[in-house]
Order: sequence, then C-alpha cells, then structure tokens
Amino acid sequence: AQTQHLGNYTFAVIRELVDDIVTVSDAELVSMMQFFAGRMKAVVEPTGCLAAAAAFTGKVDVVAKRVGVIISGGNVDLPLFA
Repeated sequence: AQTQHLGNYTFAVIRELVDDIVTVSDAELVSMMQFFAGRMKAVVEPTGCLAAAAAFTGKVDVVAKRVGVIISGGNVDLPLFA
C-alpha cells in the first residue's frame, strides 16, 4: 500500500531540518528508472530514484560539487515496469 501522507514523526523532522524541497515530473522519474535499468541493470522504484532525477535534471545544482545520492528500493510491479 502506498503512503498517502507524512506521519506525525516524519513531518516534525522535515519541518525542523529540511531547508528546501524540489519536485520532478512523473516522466522524469520514469526516465531515471529506465536509466538505472538500462545502464546499471538495477530495478529502482520511483521514490528510490527521486534524488538522482533531481540531480540529473538540474533541479538541484550538483555542478563541480561532490554529491552522494542514495538509490533504493525494488518495490516495482515488474510486468508494468517491462
């Protein structure tokens, strides 16, 4: 089941510690998932590649910076993914 909203604990942490939030489109997420599948041979769920999509699309400035992105999750409907 997909989470429909933030939990009380999560929201409190975000409110206190997060400075900015960026978004990416569904198409950008799909493109990033295809990149990981094709180039890395890894199945990555949409939320697991959000940070990478933001970096690859330039929505987060990573030029000339040392950046680490956590890629996670294989919670993907494989027939739909294919």
